[in-house]
Amino acid sequence: MPRRSLLFSPGDSPDLMRKAPGAGADVICFDLEDAVAPGRKDEARAAVREVLAGPDFDPDAEVCVRLTAESPAADLDGVLGSDANGSDDIRLDAVMLPKVEAADRVERVAELCAERGRDAAVFALVETAAGVLSAREIAAADATDALVFGAEDLAADVGATRTDEGTEVLYAREHVVLAASAADVDAVDTVYTDFSDEDGLREDVAFARRLGYDGKLAIHPAQVAPITEAFTPDPEEVEWAAAVLDARDEAEREGRAVFQVDGEMIDAPLIAQAERILDRAPDGDR
Repeated sequence: MPRRSLLFSPGDSPDLMRKAPGAGADVICFDLEDAVAPGRKDEARAAVREVLAGPDFDPDAEVCVRLTAESPAADLDGVLGSDANGSDDIRLDAVMLPKVEAADRVERVAELCAERGRDAAVFALVETAAGVLSAREIAAADATDALVFGAEDLAADVGATRTDEGTEVLYAREHVVLAASAADVDAVDTVYTDFSDEDGLREDVAFARRLGYDGKLAIHPAQVAPITEAFTPDPEEVEWAAAVLDARDEAEREGRAVFQVDGEMIDAPLIAQAERILDRAPDGDR
């Protein structure tokens, strides 16, 4: 399943969590960290568990919970229980771990999930200077399924001033996507904080896609459609990609290493680009 759009929903708001799948995001993430006040963590854990265990809760989206940086074990205890028994009715596909600065933290949270009978995907959120500098090792960890860039916390960590242009986080933003690509895991871009500015969001998403990101975080349901649309190849791209791979297959059968499509010489980078486009395309368009 593609991870073009990931929508956060506050873990202490059952009504919003139940409505979250209706936004159409590829991933919905119930947030136990930033969206929940410190004194409401236990209440939020119980609310997330109740929603995930609901008999009518079976969305098409991938279901994720963002754990707290300080107490992931307690979060999992509150959501799944402390052992492998008694949580079979709880829908949980992935967990997000914030402020990851070393690969062993990802491995440890995967172990915590396994101890509770879950083989959950792990999204490693890189949002500190130490995390960015360790992004390659974090992405390469066996348990890492996706690397997520967090620009707002990074700016606070290094004392940078956030600007509309984003030059103060550009190196880190590029570094994270390179680390994810080298490890062959998904790269998910940072939030666009002004959810009322659709034009600005579209520009930011287009830039993230040009950088090589696979998807982007959303903090409001209204952001989901523009994000998903931007990371979905248009019909012309899909047609071109299909033609490239068909021509490649024909060339291989004929023993030719060089071929062209519509007058364009095709080499290995363009073949890789075509494969990537078809991977992102909706099933009906492939």
